[in-house]
Amino acid sequence: MGVLQDLNIVKGSDTLAGTIFEELFPSFMLVDYTAPCEYVQIYWDAYLEIREQRLTIGQISGVNGKIFEYILATLLIREQIYPIFMSAHVAFVPNVSYDIMLYSTDRGPICLSAKTSFRERYKQADLEAIALKYVHRRSLSYLITLSEHDAQSVNEKQRLGSVIGLDSAVYALDKDFDTLIDSLKRYNFTDSPTIEVIVANQIVTEETINLVFPNG
Repeated sequence: MGVLQDLNIVKGSDTLAGTIFEELFPSFMLVDYTAPCEYVQIYWDAYLEIREQRLTIGQISGVNGKIFEYILATLLIREQIYPIFMSAHVAFVPNVSYDIMLYSTDRGPICLSAKTSFRERYKQADLEAIALKYVHRRSLSYLITLSEHDAQSVNEKQRLGSVIGLDSAVYALDKDFDTLIDSLKRYNFTDSPTIEVIVANQIVTEETINLVFPNG
């Protein structure tokens, strides 16, 4: 079992991307970098060097996304930003699985969606961010990509008002990503609180009814 499984970054038996990630360097804790974007660059370049030898054409797309998620998750560990929730589901936001999520006492959920490139997928991420904000008004949602053009395009759409849920799109190989990581460090992260679906001071239960009407 690899360290990613030990850390709960990888779950289950389908660990092809996890196996490849762990083969790139002896330990992600030993990778030397001076800025978060450099860490991403080092890992992504190492992955690209072996990708064609290890994967079939049909496997590449899925593994690309997982490798990128693992790079971001391990970077958060290196930057001491945790706890980290992977493939996260949020109460009252049905049918959405968020790539990476943090929970802060300051803003509530902070979502990091990892997409190597967007194409039209930013629209789904924006809808998911809107759904999150309906429940958690102060939540933050960032779309992180390896495509500078895609990040610029989405940010322009946000400026024009056609993207309304996402707080920004961030190019992971640029200083803007370093700025995002620095901003995250300002929040107080904690475990997600236990949320009761219904909270009331007055609750009518079967037990209460039977006490009042013991004979039914």
